[in-house]
Amino acid sequence: MSTLPVFRWHFAPDGYATRRQLRARDLRPGGQDVAAQLERPRRRGRPPLVAYLYRVDLALPVRPMTPGRWRAHEAMMRARRTCPECHRDAGYVIPPTLGSCVTCAYPEEQRAA
Repeated sequence: MSTLPVFRWHFAPDGYATRRQLRARDLRPGGQDVAAQLERPRRRGRPPLVAYLYRVDLALPVRPMTPGRWRAHEAMMRARRTCPECHRDAGYVIPPTLGSCVTCAYPEEQRAA
């Protein structure tokens, strides 16, 4: 197993990009392995921040959203907005820390208001 080339932050050569940089160009890694990594040093002995890089020349175009994918995405977002207790659409993504809409999570505060 060979080791990955490591570059310092802001010093990666042309031809490499992170996932976000690929996405900004309407590309995706397309199954390729990580080609290199960036390391950003931090203070006080903390480990460096690491970003993985992919080769731009091996990247593939982003797959277009089909009507079926849009339906699946809408269903997933609807499920994230639906309260499991009152079964209503909260109008926002329900925080996993609450596990239910604000009205169900704090009923005593809603009665006082």
